[in-house]
Amino acid sequence: MSEQLLVIIDPAARQTDGESVRIAKDVLSAGAAAKVCLPEGPEEFARALGRRGSRRPVVVGDDQALVRAVTLLHRTRELAGCALSVVPVGDTALAESLGVPGGAVAAARAVLDGAERRLDLLVDDCDGVVLGGLGIPPEPVRAAAAEPVAVAAGRPWYRSLVRTLAPGRPRLPAVPAPGPSRLRVEVDGETVVDLGQPVQAVSVTPGTGGLARVEVRPLSVGAEATPYQASGQTVTVAGADFRYRADATVAGPVRRRTWRVAEGAWGLTLPTAS
Repeated sequence: MSEQLLVIIDPAARQTDGESVRIAKDVLSAGAAAKVCLPEGPEEFARALGRRGSRRPVVVGDDQALVRAVTLLHRTRELAGCALSVVPVGDTALAESLGVPGGAVAAARAVLDGAERRLDLLVDDCDGVVLGGLGIPPEPVRAAAAEPVAVAAGRPWYRSLVRTLAPGRPRLPAVPAPGPSRLRVEVDGETVVDLGQPVQAVSVTPGTGGLARVEVRPLSVGAEATPYQASGQTVTVAGADFRYRADATVAGPVRRRTWRVAEGAWGLTLPTAS
């Protein structure tokens, strides 16, 4: 067990699925010299990551925890020399889209037996990062269904007490339903669509080889219009105030934003090909 790990367990993961957290911690501790850190908030999370020393950081948490770790390392200019690992717990569509296994056991085994893969990153003009992609406008957030609370059968008074005391999930900000927008989209200085053409949606995703993939869906009347597609190193979107979804976060409104591709900017431990 020569490798040393710093296992940072995000507080949301401990609340969401304590059993998966326990399994991940057991598998990682059995396979490596693992130091487990239980931060209580973003400041302690950042402090733990900054004090990792020679230990390889492993984030146990959801997509927001993964993005937080990459953002912190990017802004301290330590991203190039640090390979991240993640055990997804909670909302993990982003992590899984990047190739991380979904189950706690499989993800923890990939941390121990996998290999680092360098991935491209989108960096905006405010030093924000995008790992998986962004969309304009953001899709409306659906209201989450109430979660059942496990209680003892035949004890309705206890059920009522538990529902009263159980902490609720934080409310997400309401996102307006998407509608046609008038935007100028430029890729490497070339205009893909201008303000005169209303668009339904714009998507930008990191590709390979230092290029971003851009797709613009124009507003169609009747038959569906063919999307405009382009690729390049820089993407600029400008127009009336617009919001966008970057990975799991909604940002804006802004009137102009530029993203550039940082090729191979960050490393993620993924399962090796069989």
